[in-house]
Parts: sequence; C-alpha cells; structure tokens
Amino acid sequence: MISVNSVTVSFGGYDLFDNVSFLVNPKDRIGLAGKNGAGKSTMLKLLSGQQNPTKGEISKPNDYKIGYLPQDMIHQHGRTVYEETATAFEEIQRLEKRLEIINHELATRTDYESDAYMDLITELTDLNTRLDYIGAGNREEEIEKILKGLGFERTDFSRQTSEFSGGWRMRIELGKILLQKPDILLLDEPTNHLDIESIQWFEETLDQFAGSVMLISHDKQFLDNVTSRTIEISNQKIYDYKTNYSRYLILRQERKEQQENAAKNQQKVIDQTEALIDKYRAKASKAAFAQSLIKKLDRMDIVEVDDSDTAAMNFKFPPPAACGRIVLTIEHAGKVYGTKRIFKDVNFILAKGEKIALVGRNGEGKSTIMKMIAKQTDYEGNIILGHNVKIGYFAQDQAEKLDQNKTVFETIDELAVGEVRKNVRSLLGSFLFGGDDIDKKVRVLSGGERGRLALCKLLLEPYNLLILDEPTNHLDIRSKDVLKRALLAYEGTAIIVSHDRDFLTDLTEKMFEFKNGKVVEHLGGITEFMQKLKMARLNEMNTKTPFVKPKAEVKEEKPKATDANSELEKEIKQVKSQISKSEKEIERLEKEIKAIDDQLSDSTQYQTVMNDKAVFTKYEQNKKLLDAEMQTWGELEAKLEKLK
Repeated sequence: MISVNSVTVSFGGYDLFDNVSFLVNPKDRIGLAGKNGAGKSTMLKLLSGQQNPTKGEISKPNDYKIGYLPQDMIHQHGRTVYEETATAFEEIQRLEKRLEIINHELATRTDYESDAYMDLITELTDLNTRLDYIGAGNREEEIEKILKGLGFERTDFSRQTSEFSGGWRMRIELGKILLQKPDILLLDEPTNHLDIESIQWFEETLDQFAGSVMLISHDKQFLDNVTSRTIEISNQKIYDYKTNYSRYLILRQERKEQQENAAKNQQKVIDQTEALIDKYRAKASKAAFAQSLIKKLDRMDIVEVDDSDTAAMNFKFPPPAACGRIVLTIEHAGKVYGTKRIFKDVNFILAKGEKIALVGRNGEGKSTIMKMIAKQTDYEGNIILGHNVKIGYFAQDQAEKLDQNKTVFETIDELAVGEVRKNVRSLLGSFLFGGDDIDKKVRVLSGGERGRLALCKLLLEPYNLLILDEPTNHLDIRSKDVLKRALLAYEGTAIIVSHDRDFLTDLTEKMFEFKNGKVVEHLGGITEFMQKLKMARLNEMNTKTPFVKPKAEVKEEKPKATDANSELEKEIKQVKSQISKSEKEIERLEKEIKAIDDQLSDSTQYQTVMNDKAVFTKYEQNKKLLDAEMQTWGELEAKLEKLK
C-alpha cells in the first residue's frame, strides 16, 4: 500500500498539487484523469520516487517494489532482445545467491536452538516464497510468453535491440517490468506503441496481475477495461471516484453542476449581505451590526467551481467531389523491402462510400499498402483508382513531417486555394489555433498541436478518398471523439489504420487483417474481430511448442533407480494423463466454438444465429469453459516442467 499524505508540489511559486492525500490499496486499478498540464505524469514520478514533493510525504513499505514505465526513457544496447528481457531476472539471481549462502550456513552450523539459526530458516522460507512468486523455475517460458504477447516473433529474440525502433524498445522495457512482478505498476501512456492485438493481450495480462496498477492513457476503451477507480487532478486538488473512466465522466459533470449551483446560491447570500452592509455602514446605531456582517463574509469559504477544459476541435470534412462507383481496385499487390517480403497477392475492391479498417500487428504492412495507394512507394501488382478519385493522405508521421520553421498560419495558407484561403483563420480556429497561436512556429508546438495541424490540411480540398494512418496519435480523448464524428458524417470513402478500438467501434463495417504476409477480409466491426483474434490466440497457445534458449550440452550420468525416482515417475505419468485429458477437452470446445464461428462468418446465417438465444448462450459458455480449461492446461504444463 502507498500512502500520499498532505503532498504539495511547487514550481516557481506555482502549486501543481496543494495538500493532496490518498491511498493506493492492494490490487487497485486506478486511472489518472485531468487536462494536459494538470500533473498526471508528475504524480507517477512522485509515486515512483523519481521526484520528491515540496511538502508532505509519500510512504510505502520498505520491501515495496515499484515498476515504472515513463513515456520516454533511455534504452540500453549491446544485447539481443532475449538477453535484454532476461535482465528482468536480476532479482532472481541475487536471491538465488543469497539462498546458496543460507543453505551452506544451515549445513555447517550446529546452534540449532539459537535465534540466529531460526532467523536463517525464516529468511530461507521467505526467499523460496518470493522465488516461486516471480517464476524462478520457468524463466524461459515466462520470457517467451511476455515477448510474444507484446508482438515479437521468435526470430526477433536473437536480434540486437539496436535494430528496433523506439516503440519496439519500449515494448521490451514493458516486458521487463511485467516479468519483475512488482507490487505496483505505474504506466504513462503504455498503449502508445502497441497494436490492437498487443493491447488486448496487455489488458488480459493486467487482469491477472496480482499487484496494483496506476496508469495514464488517452485510450478510452483501455481505461474502461482495465481501471475500476479514477483519480482526477484538477485545480491543484484530487477527486477520487470509485469507478471507471466512462462512469467518472458522468459523475464529474454532476459534481460540476452541484458546484455551480452552490456557487450561485452562495453569491446570492454574498450580494444580500453586502447590500445590508452598505445600508447600515453609515448608521451609528447599526455600525456594530455592519461590522459583524463584514466579519461573516471574511470567514466565509468561497465555493470554487472546477476549471473545465472545454476547448475542443469543431469541424467537418467538405462534401467529397463526385467520383465513380468503384473507388479503388487492388490486384495481386505485393511489396518487398530488400530481401524481406512484407506481403504478396493482395486483392480487394473498395466501393464508393465504404469505410474500412486495416488491422494487424505492427510491421505487417498496413502503412506500406497505404503508401502504395498514395503512390509514395513502388510495388508489385496493380492498384487502380476509380474515375475522378482524389486522395487525402494522412501518414503516420504526418505531424513530424511539417516544416518546423513555418508558422501555423503559413503551413495552411500556402496550401489553401480558392474560397478556402479566405477562411484560413476561422479554419485554424476550428482546430483550436486562435489568437497569437497562429503565429507560433511549428517547432514549438506540442505533439497534440502538431497532430491537429496535420489533420487541418485534410480540409483544404474536397477529397473523396481519405487514407488515414493512425490519425489519433497524440490526440486527447475529446479530440478523438470530434474526429470520429466528422468521419461518421463524411460522405466519401475512407481507409483507416488505428489501434484505438473505441475510435473504430461503429466507424467501419469491414476489416482487412495483415498477418504473415497475407491479407484476410473480415466482415463486421472491431468488436467481432477482437473476439476472433482472442480465439485464434488461444488455439495458437495450444499448438505451439515452447521456446527453449540454446544451452551448452552437458552430459549427465543416468540416475540409478530409487524409491524416490519411482514416485517421481509415477507423479509425472499422472500429470501427463491429466494434460492429455485437458487437451482433448480443449479440442472439443474449440470445435464447437469454431462451428458457431463459421456460422457467424457466413452472412446468410449470421442473423439466424444471433437471434437464437440458446445457441448464443452455449457459445458464450463454451468460450468461458475454454478459457478456464486453457488455464488448467497451462498450470499442468508448468507442474510437469517442475517435476522434470
């Protein structure tokens, strides 16, 4: 448990926090909320010990272990992905050395009744308990599980960390923190560098995490799925809500309305009191009464209404130019970078007005095919645009590509033509660039401001095909909602890549999954796709053999048969039998679920299945049974590994 007691943090005479207190309890799942600059990241630094409060204290047990993931950090090089991840087990190595020393002392000492000897036995028990908790017996299995969950393939394990981008190196750091199994996880925007599949895995991992979690995120669905408590930082104070993010928004609005009503009522009392003071101040017989009213006002605690960051983008895409019924045709498209093939034989047709999403792990080719459509790179096969199709392309690094030396106004004014150029100031205003902001140089803008400016460029022409590659990067939750509403109202065609599930929900009606060099079409929205993804991952876990780090060959003498060996062999046989039964049950459940999945994938049977409550109930029950059986299977496999 962490206790924050009367903490104040000041910067240059300004109080970021003023006398705030709260507790972080075991197994808490807390989301930090508040407008930009409120102090969310600073709070994580305080709890992690990276920063000290100006006043007050933050107390925690001496042996309390903290796992802190900042937004930006310095990465170490010179190791492979596997070797760098394995450094998470430094604690195990230290504990094992201490265990060896204790065992030696216990074997050589003879003061069996002494307090010192009993202290050694107690420490031995504590060390074994800790080693068992942090998985000392199955390190290689744990490393593979974490790395694969974060999106790494086995072929990546032996690659140098320096070969990977900053986003992938952040995944390694996250993996190391998870492997250390701290008492609390402090996570600052942990999903920024994760794809949809990894985010879903991460949510499931956090659900099983035994410690506490406190995090900052602009991913609304991630917050709702992970957190059950929201701490808002506002006006140097904190407000504690025992609920997730969506429910917190409702309660916060109710609180603000109550504050406003209380402030209005108080102001009426103040106005009436001041009127009485003015009336009786000059009268000698009432002077004492007037003075008592003045003291009453001085003692009154003024009701404060929380400042609300109500600023939000407000725009809509211009009506698209007329075009043909078929907007885009892709035939046998492929792409190779050097000796590495990204994908091949991609085929699909995009009709006018359709909005589709491209999904899949990072590095599978989603951004690549967008560049191919936008004629930004060469490719194999044919990509044919329909009649009069005009493309508006938002690249993943669009915000970083802006000219750093131009002002906000110059960035838009130089591209605007016709009637649009007359309204550049009002257009920038709709993206929250008002007053002196339009004269700022691009280089001084924040990530969110650059993202908004890059989006603004899409409104300069009446495009009828929008290609948006991670358009929500750097946007806060409110800005994402505005962009989503604008796309829902957009009458043109759109191809969207995003790892934000809340943003994609109800926005697209078709998904194209990029995986293992192929592209597979999925009818339905992101919710249905995520369900299929979860089932596919469970099937993969059941069929793939575990990764084993290569070891030097060691010749061992075959042990002689003993009663202990006989008992061990008997127990191993029993566990193998249980594993076999579990695998058969998993196979049976998977077949039943797949049968219904096939029906749901068939557009002619989908509605019939959805209307049959009995079938759907059985489908959900089987999925729950499969999850439970998969856990049982995993526990049996771990037990068998220990016995061996």
